[in-house]
Amino acid sequence: MTGPTEHTTVHTHIVSAPVEVAYGLIADVERWPVIFEPTVHVRILERTEGTERFRIWALVNGEVANWTSRRTLDPKAAVITFRQEHSRPPLTSMGGEWRFTPLPGNRTEIALTHSFSAEGDEDVEWITRALDTNSERELAALGRMAEQRHPVQDLVMTFEDVVLAEGDTAPAYRFVDRADAWPTLLPHVARLDLHEPEPGVQHMEMDTLTSDGSTHTTRSVRLCFPEREIVYKQELPPRLLFGHSGAWEFGDDGLITARHTVAIDPGAIAEVLGEGATVAQARAYLRSALGANSRTTLSHAVAAVADAVRRAS
Repeated sequence: MTGPTEHTTVHTHIVSAPVEVAYGLIADVERWPVIFEPTVHVRILERTEGTERFRIWALVNGEVANWTSRRTLDPKAAVITFRQEHSRPPLTSMGGEWRFTPLPGNRTEIALTHSFSAEGDEDVEWITRALDTNSERELAALGRMAEQRHPVQDLVMTFEDVVLAEGDTAPAYRFVDRADAWPTLLPHVARLDLHEPEPGVQHMEMDTLTSDGSTHTTRSVRLCFPEREIVYKQELPPRLLFGHSGAWEFGDDGLITARHTVAIDPGAIAEVLGEGATVAQARAYLRSALGANSRTTLSHAVAAVADAVRRAS
């Protein structure tokens, strides 16, 4: 008895960047949420030299899906292979590779191959459509980032703010989880629409007030892990950014952390900050602006903990 038929898709893209730059963007999977549009969150489970095991959440045909993958990384050959551990229906298996081939003129051809099998023939079209959409977006985003004149480490940065709550952080988690109440509680939130299609998955659109009195609209996907962590990925980031992801973490020790990771769009710096503004100034601006909003939210979350302690005493 034969098993399910295996199907293969191949997507290619040529970028004006050396192999090591393009390869490095794929090798660093924790940066994917701010570089690739479909990727919402990545959590490393195991890591050894040349291998990784991680769980990934991504938008697939408009819905959030997640799976666990293993990767083998070969920087010398410029090849990264991957395979899902337990594929979810309608998939019965999924694997593939990223291959980076040097071309004349300091260019690189990137080939992304997927090999998969499905439960039924009717599922193959749906899976192929999802692979076509996500692969083309990922390759375009990879090229956009690889071709920047600035080093990736200058454009992608992570920072965090931490506060200490004197009590159980569960009320603080609930404050962040119920973001639909923020317009009446947080001074920098003018509007927020929240939709939760399934427990733990939230889609939200928010209008945020800036220091000059204007507003900007962001659209995000959030994943809520009860009492411990809420992570998010902005689908519609501010003009200055290619991508923005972050997390709210609630520790047993009372520490509450707001973390941001951003990928700066150098082409938008002059428009947002004025002619002559630099990447360093953009980094400082984002650290100040995003940090200020997070610290405001953190102060209200800490107040929620203090209020819960007062009511219990």
